[in-house]
Amino acid sequence: MLEPGLVLIDKPTDWTSHDVVAKVRKAVGTKKVGHAGTLDPLATGLLVLGIESGTKLLTFLVGADKTYLATIRLGVSTVSDDSQSEILTTATPAALAQLSPEMIEKEMAKLTGVISQRPSSVSAIKVDGKRAYDLVRAGEEVELKSREVTVGAFELLSSSKSDEGYLDLEVKVDCSSGTYIRALARDLGAALGVGGHITALRRTKVGSFDVSDANSITDLENLRLTPLAKAASDLFPTVSLSDAQVTDLVHGKRLSDLSTTSSLIAGLSGSGQLVAVLEPAGSGLKSVVVFQGEQK
Repeated sequence: MLEPGLVLIDKPTDWTSHDVVAKVRKAVGTKKVGHAGTLDPLATGLLVLGIESGTKLLTFLVGADKTYLATIRLGVSTVSDDSQSEILTTATPAALAQLSPEMIEKEMAKLTGVISQRPSSVSAIKVDGKRAYDLVRAGEEVELKSREVTVGAFELLSSSKSDEGYLDLEVKVDCSSGTYIRALARDLGAALGVGGHITALRRTKVGSFDVSDANSITDLENLRLTPLAKAASDLFPTVSLSDAQVTDLVHGKRLSDLSTTSSLIAGLSGSGQLVAVLEPAGSGLKSVVVFQGEQK
């Protein structure tokens, strides 16, 4: 069994996030494996998994900013805002021919920054205790409430004509957690008057973690793990703790002799092991999560 930590996986298309977790559980020999945010089966890319006490770090990653690469097809709108459902509308060749890169980028700019976004109806958001996608599949009409999200960048990388004559855009999106790339495609297509949906989606970053460092799901025998201390150091500033301070934290005590200007800080033992994630408390620090002293 691996030591506690984080594992980065490059999820293939058609795999669910649960499929990946189950595969990794079997490979590492423990049921204590969790993830820091799902990816649709259509999507590929970065899944961050926690192993053993590494799952305690996942809560700090769920709200992390994300980066995606996507293919948006202009000219077709669908029920799910991706290529996995029925077509709602199609644009005429004349309407598509009128689109220019300048027009497209102008509308993309309007979808950048702090925006109000209505999530795709085929999503895992619950409505009266039921998943929205289950309601849609049962034939019910679902329109979810808009929510505020931040799109740091919505960049047009290239464009080309599809075999069917539609316009495919390759885009890069930097965004806050909770942003739906499918909804960006839908809203861009609607603003341009031609409809839009995504045909491909790849998550390349979660916080400071990059898919270029990820493991392949087909090569778990050589699984690379990010140890707890390294993972915490990537997420937060760090502070070195004395043996006495480690003992106090393990026993639930606050540290009155340390302070920080950061909202969260990782406390490391003298040998560099992760002891706890700490937050300010008065003039000192208190633990948010304790990792039971030093990991062996």
